Amino acid sequence: MAEELSLTALFISGFISATLLPGGSEVLLAWQLTENVHSVESLWLAVTAGNVLGGIVTFLMGWGIAHYFPLRSFTKPRQQQAKRWIEKYGAFALILSWLPIIGDPLCLMAGWLKTRFLLSMLMLTLGKAVRYLLIVGIF
Repeated sequence: MAEELSLTALFISGFISATLLPGGSEVLLAWQLTENVHSVESLWLAVTAGNVLGGIVTFLMGWGIAHYFPLRSFTKPRQQQAKRWIEKYGAFALILSWLPIIGDPLCLMAGWLKTRFLLSMLMLTLGKAVRYLLIVGIF
């Protein structure tokens, strides 16, 4: 039971880390890797799935609220930077959605600007999966 809870906690931590809320999924993943309770693959899959789902939720939030708020509503520097990256690189910018500080605004802005959904999800998943794979490689 405790083993299942630790995977669930890792999934939830990954999810929260990918929304506009702060999170520390990397630290939890590193700790769980050192505990050797679960396979590396299970841990990587749990945290990646949670983080990707959180990114999708943020993307869909942007998609949904675009109708109600004009783009000029986003005036903060990170929001403007995310907008420029999405306008320049499109869905491919989401490969950087794992980055601290700018990653969540990238997902939100990609949804807001209605980038191609499947390509966006592929790039988002690839970026987040590789990020956690690097952490697994370190530990």
